[in-house]
Amino acid sequence: MGTAGPPGPVMDRDEVDRALARLGAEHEAIETSLLALQDHAGRRLLEGAQLTGATRDRWASAEQSITLLWTYFDAYADALRQAREVRARRKWPNRDDLAQLTELLRGESVTVASAAGQGPASPTLTGPAKLSERFTLAALVERMNDLYASSLDMVVAADAVWSALPARIDLLAAELGRTRKLAHSVGVRPGEHPAGDDLERITAALARLREQVVSDPLTYWQKAPGSSAPGGGRPDTTAYDRQARALEEVRREIEAVLTVRQDAEARLGRLRDVLSRADRTLAEARSARGEVLAKIAASEVPAVSGPSIALQEQLAKAAEYRRHGQWHRLSPLLESLEEKAEDELLRARESLTAVTAPLAVRAELRGRLDAYKAKVARLGFAEDPFLVERYDAARRMLWSAPCDLRVAEEAVLRYQRAAAEVLSAGGPERAAPTDRRGES
Repeated sequence: MGTAGPPGPVMDRDEVDRALARLGAEHEAIETSLLALQDHAGRRLLEGAQLTGATRDRWASAEQSITLLWTYFDAYADALRQAREVRARRKWPNRDDLAQLTELLRGESVTVASAAGQGPASPTLTGPAKLSERFTLAALVERMNDLYASSLDMVVAADAVWSALPARIDLLAAELGRTRKLAHSVGVRPGEHPAGDDLERITAALARLREQVVSDPLTYWQKAPGSSAPGGGRPDTTAYDRQARALEEVRREIEAVLTVRQDAEARLGRLRDVLSRADRTLAEARSARGEVLAKIAASEVPAVSGPSIALQEQLAKAAEYRRHGQWHRLSPLLESLEEKAEDELLRARESLTAVTAPLAVRAELRGRLDAYKAKVARLGFAEDPFLVERYDAARRMLWSAPCDLRVAEEAVLRYQRAAAEVLSAGGPERAAPTDRRGES
């Protein structure tokens, strides 16, 4: 919309003609803007909507503003028409004509009765109630610009929210419906699974959100910081985005349940295999413990527990869930069982290692004894009586049952020391065997 020139001294003919041309162009621009506002889709929607909250209050004010705009425009058009009539009297207006035209074009020549048709006792948008108001054309244009901007801002904001959010909410609601059907097919229902409860909550939240967006769109309008242009801002999608994220989380959970339905038999098979290996390992550990107790003396051998009854019961329950298609219950149970089964297999292996440790120690001592004997033989001392005696003593202890590992280790160490002495003595010059028999 436009602006009129400031007041000043008596205008000459050229100034008058230029002012009338400018005012005529402004008149057309203002009329075009008002008609566009009148035909704006947002305004028509606002007229027919059942509004609530801030939108209802602002639309009531905007309706008064639009009515006032047309009243002002009519007064502006009348003043412009009167000025044109005065100018049309003569090709060369005299001083009285120019003075009258100056008053019409620059003075407070426009009178608007009762401030846009309100009753004399009613307040108006521009202040307390008045019987009439006087304006210059410039002031009237400025007033119309302000009213137009505030009205258009409200209409554009409401229309932008209505154009953006309800359609997106409807699309999300359709996706929600598909997700509910999928959830129902895998047993995810309200009261039976948290995701089913989440779907109910999202459904109710979307219904409330759509109702609020339709009845009070301005609640969901975020004005651009520092913007004074009409409609400067964007729809606030925070509430919508929150429900969209919640639905996405539920959809991922349901997809996980679907994956469980597809992979359930294979996962159950792997679980049975892991638990079976754990049971076999524990059985091997129990058997090894009996062997250790029979062959090794003076050794602490840990007890071996039996297979986990609880895990077997949970595995049976998982198989039952699969048979009855209770995928939403099977999913968390399988995840828990897979972790526990691996822990059970690790525990069985650790038990077998702990039980067979004494046998490993005995095997290491046997290997060390035979390695030293081979070294002594390679250097030509295999028949040394003292070494033969020490070797036989250590061997008897290691190959007897039950074997005292502490005593056997000491015997092996004595043989090692004796072998080291023989090898360092270097043959014929070494001490007599009788001298060594007395050594401990």
